[in-house]
Amino acid sequence: MNARTEPAEAEPVTPARPPIVRELLLVAGLFLVYKFGRQLATGHTAEAYRNAHDVWHAERWLHLPGEGTVQSLLLHGDTLTRAANTYYATVHFPATLAFLVWLYLRRPAHYVWARRVLAAVTAAALALHLAFPLAPPRMLAATGLVDTARVYGPSVYGPPRTDHLSNQFAAMPSLHFGWALMVAIGLIVATRSRWRGLWLLHPLLTLLVIVGTANHYWLDAIVAGALLGVALTVIHAPRRTATTAGRGAALPAPAKAGDQVLVGAAR
Repeated sequence: MNARTEPAEAEPVTPARPPIVRELLLVAGLFLVYKFGRQLATGHTAEAYRNAHDVWHAERWLHLPGEGTVQSLLLHGDTLTRAANTYYATVHFPATLAFLVWLYLRRPAHYVWARRVLAAVTAAALALHLAFPLAPPRMLAATGLVDTARVYGPSVYGPPRTDHLSNQFAAMPSLHFGWALMVAIGLIVATRSRWRGLWLLHPLLTLLVIVGTANHYWLDAIVAGALLGVALTVIHAPRRTATTAGRGAALPAPAKAGDQVLVGAAR
């Protein structure tokens, strides 16, 4: 009987949730910094329009599909167009907030990871907004696109000259798409449902909406996806375990000091 003994390894415990007050202050602070940073990019109208022409011609050189193809599908009916405008105006922040709240309550380890990724992508986007102001396609006459929010409503933007709440020359990258893609990836990584791949419909629908309403170019979404890819490469997701993936099975009690496990007794 060739038996030997080895110490039993304790199973990982459920990660502790970060303090709620600290997280609320952190998220609020990041949001205020982002909003303030967007204001720093105002006043670059001429440069934003020059960059818009460059982006439009670059897309044609790359043979990307025209944004007008998507918009023509929306313009078949007023109801569909208003629905797309409503989606653009109301889903972006609430969906991301609901995603973070759910992770905080149900997957604390994944919450910390997702919050770090979103913060990194948002910071990179702010830097790019400052360095490369860009007028959206709805403002560029050369595109021939309709500003669907202004024509059909609802609209979240006022006239650029009097809109002091947002920077309308911050089209690239599209955080609408970047955040939506992170929400889908985060839910796919943090859950085990066989249908979790359907979460990718959220960024897909968001992409069609931001392009069809003429708020973003295809390249805005491509750049956002690239920034997210870099962030995900640097900031790794927590290892999938019974606790991080939300499996309901009870874990064995941690071994006490001195406990031994018999190994190889059947040899």
